[in-house]
Amino acid sequence: MPLLEIQNLAKTYRQMGGETTVAIGEISCKVETGEFVSFVGPSGCGKTTLLMSIAGLIAPSAGQVVIHGKEVSGPPPNLVLVFQDFNKSLFAWRSVLGNVRFGLEARGNHSRQGDGKARSLIDLVGLKGFENHYPWELSGGMQQRVAIARALAYEPEVLLMDEPFGSLDALTRLELEDTLLQLWEELGTTILFITHDIEEAIYLSDRILLLSQRPSRIIEELPINFSRPRNQMLTRAQPGFMEIRNRIYQRIHNESALS
Repeated sequence: MPLLEIQNLAKTYRQMGGETTVAIGEISCKVETGEFVSFVGPSGCGKTTLLMSIAGLIAPSAGQVVIHGKEVSGPPPNLVLVFQDFNKSLFAWRSVLGNVRFGLEARGNHSRQGDGKARSLIDLVGLKGFENHYPWELSGGMQQRVAIARALAYEPEVLLMDEPFGSLDALTRLELEDTLLQLWEELGTTILFITHDIEEAIYLSDRILLLSQRPSRIIEELPINFSRPRNQMLTRAQPGFMEIRNRIYQRIHNESALS
């Protein structure tokens, strides 16, 4: 049994006045334990709607999301969602340590020993020494590291990430890609990742699921077989890397032209 299965998922939004928008046509896929899977597609194709449906925050119009054989009907206890707007998701009145501790508290861990766990995660994301700083005292990349550490403090089985590096500068983005891969390899968390950056998806993923123009469906599944651990210079320099990138770009370009 796969860890997660999306079965004939569809989503239609109904607007005032009776108009409807079909965001997701029909999507089905399976995700195994420990996989890193990215969803890529044209802008506005419903990627975030898909992630929110998996997280149990949006009810599908048809089909279902199944985790460990059980249908998702609300936010699952073993799943965490990391948003792009990290500066809005962190608690401004809590320090870095306090924000990360919140992930432990959400699981009922209010003990003093929780500080040690929180501090180890802060160290793991490269923020040792910033435990007592507040989010507004940190750069964007550092704030996103806090958001990731807080999510991991919850010890999720599945980590959903909605363009988590989309608003960061290029160098910070590359650094956080490598940090995320290191965490994923060490902790074995299953990650579902949304990005508009084709090269980022190739660099990070085991598989890429390419979505069509809205109403979205999966039009191609691409296995990414580059060896791990990956390296920003060496992996991206491999001959097949740009071949995959160009293939995805062309398909997205063709889909966008249909709109």
